[in-house]
Amino acid sequence: MSCRIEIDLRRQRLYCLEAGVPDVVYAVSTARNGPGEIMNSYCTPRGHHAIARKIGADLPPGAVFERRVWQGAVWSPAYAATQPPTRDWILTRILWLTGLEPGFNAGGERDTFARYIYLHGTPDDVPMGVPGSHGCVRMRNAEIIELFERVAAGDRVFIYD
Repeated sequence: MSCRIEIDLRRQRLYCLEAGVPDVVYAVSTARNGPGEIMNSYCTPRGHHAIARKIGADLPPGAVFERRVWQGAVWSPAYAATQPPTRDWILTRILWLTGLEPGFNAGGERDTFARYIYLHGTPDDVPMGVPGSHGCVRMRNAEIIELFERVAAGDRVFIYD
């Protein structure tokens, strides 16, 4: 089963659409810096995207990623205490996006894929429904697992404000 994903930056909501109708709605957290497509802006890119890669199938909830590789650790408050306090955690699953609009979110200094923009899990104490990320779309761990199981590489993602 697959769905089309739409992400509303103003409402901080992700909609999984079946036949054009929202089937599931999740609160998310997008970029603290707001929308934007430029490299190193720490903004969430808008426009039409696709899921380029799915990473983390069958890993435990809270699996800790660095550079898209599981580190063998599972997030916990005790583990987090051993890491820098400003670390932006990427947990559980990764849906890596690629832009589909050349010159807007694909290519050059505006390339979503080269910016490493993901939908990914985050610690449960991170607020949802408010901007706070470095550009990615943060989700609750249980919810990114649900979404990960519903989508395939190539599925479309539309991000708008």
